[in-house]
Amino acid sequence: MQIRFSATRPEGSHALVLPVAGIDRAGLGVLGAARQSVEAAARLQRFEGEAGGSAESFIDEGGTARRVLLVGLGASGEDAAEKLGGTAVAKLLLSGETSAVIDLSGARFGADAAAKVALAASLRAWRHDRYRTRLKERQKPTLTELVIVGAADGAEARWTERYEPVLKGACLTRELVAEPANIIYPESFVERCRAAMDGTGLEIEVLDGPAMEELGMGALLGVAQGSVREPRLLVMRWNGGGEGGQPIALIGKGVTFDTGGISIKPAAGMESMKWDMGGAGAVAGAMLAIAGRKAKANVVGLCGLVENMPDGNAQRPGDVVTSMSGQTVEVINTDAEGRLVLGDVMTYAQRTYQPKLMVDLATLTGAMVISLGHEYAGVFSNDDGLANDLLAAGQATGDKLWRMPIGEAYDRLIDSPIADIKNVGPREGGSITAAQFLQRFVENGTKWAHLDVAGVVWSDKPGTTYDKGATSFGVRLLDAFVEATAER
Repeated sequence: MQIRFSATRPEGSHALVLPVAGIDRAGLGVLGAARQSVEAAARLQRFEGEAGGSAESFIDEGGTARRVLLVGLGASGEDAAEKLGGTAVAKLLLSGETSAVIDLSGARFGADAAAKVALAASLRAWRHDRYRTRLKERQKPTLTELVIVGAADGAEARWTERYEPVLKGACLTRELVAEPANIIYPESFVERCRAAMDGTGLEIEVLDGPAMEELGMGALLGVAQGSVREPRLLVMRWNGGGEGGQPIALIGKGVTFDTGGISIKPAAGMESMKWDMGGAGAVAGAMLAIAGRKAKANVVGLCGLVENMPDGNAQRPGDVVTSMSGQTVEVINTDAEGRLVLGDVMTYAQRTYQPKLMVDLATLTGAMVISLGHEYAGVFSNDDGLANDLLAAGQATGDKLWRMPIGEAYDRLIDSPIADIKNVGPREGGSITAAQFLQRFVENGTKWAHLDVAGVVWSDKPGTTYDKGATSFGVRLLDAFVEATAER
């Protein structure tokens, strides 16, 4: 969908979207004589200007029927702009309208808020219809253009320079997460990222299986050994902060399909495990966004990419593997594979780049979904300042986080009687013991945070900025975190 900013409403056919803040009807003055009938129609629909609410009517404009959509802003909170853009597109995308105008002249939005209207609208318009060859006409999107009029000075520049790159990153993430596992696997994940990042200035390096074997990544390779798909370690470097500065390391779990291995998952719902690479998808999208807006920061993104399958060569429960860190791991459950992948990638990141901090994202545990449902991701950290910065970025972007505990009592639960560590603890506190496992791979006091995003990378219901399916959770969060902490 094309986004345009304009000082005045264009001529011709288009739907007109007007924001309404609670009982404030100031923005309806543009309707002229039709205002009274539109307000009456809104009352019949019990519309009171509540955030995300809407009311629809049609007016006669010079002999032409014009669709008018009122969208509520509520008390004009921080997310009012995004609810305006997202709600408008959700209502109009399949409506038959090809063009829509959002008139902000009655809204008290600054340039940044007006740009966020465009961002939310564009995010909400994203769809993955690549394999739907027999959609009925009424099921196909019709809206191809959104014109924002009456925006504050600087809104268009804010959109193109700050938020359009974030949109591109989020779209890459959604594409990677939504694709089936026969299309996106370690090698094709890399190639899809290469194509998207061409010309951005990102430096890309890829390690294959033999290279990782030479480095001693026995934990990651143990997960991959049951699949015919070769593993990959994708490294994306952005050096926007100048030479010599320690980078921020963003690390993503990229299990492109997770059967559970020999500890196989139940058949019901296993198809959803195509998005077990949601953490890696978010890191790739965030790196594209960071490079696209030329962030003044040094950031390295690393994605450990494997497929977890149960063939005759697959890792067995009870196997002991040696990680790149030198720690040995007793594999109690082959379905606790993501932490094995991340442990080796964390070691590689620290020894290769000496980052000033690490943030990993992973669809790591079902226990996280039991704890927080689908509203928040869990954040675990060894540093209060880092945790607070991530919480603030989540609040600012809508990628919400909730801090979870770690500590010695939990750490003892993953001691192994025959190795340095075992890859699962007891049933209780499953997301916490998974985080404790990862913490054992933190070296030299590096600041570290782990985001368990198992409940939020995919949604079975639409939200303000996404339809059912891939949400791109983490892209905006990481981008905002980098801006707030490394570009001051």
